[in-house]
Amino acid sequence: MTRAIPKNDDAGRVITKQILRSGTSVAANYRASCRAGSQAEFIAKIGVVEEEADESALWLELLVESGIMPARKLSALLSETNELTAIMAASRKTASGT
Repeated sequence: MTRAIPKNDDAGRVITKQILRSGTSVAANYRASCRAGSQAEFIAKIGVVEEEADESALWLELLVESGIMPARKLSALLSETNELTAIMAASRKTASGT
């Protein structure tokens, strides 16, 4: 997806870097949460995963709202990102007993 963003667009380049950072952070922090040494550590790390997934959704929304990418090209990816955010939020709530 990031390869499809025009390289001559300053905002597009910035958003591309941010999406790559937040998207890869989701994966890295999820892996870390699976190796948590305690429930408190799991809750903290899964919270970071939730935040990074939500941030990824923000950058995807900005691509659409700024006109850099058409909504039809990002709708499935944005939907999946929102689903992952919801799953991580539910996991954090369940683990914390709230």
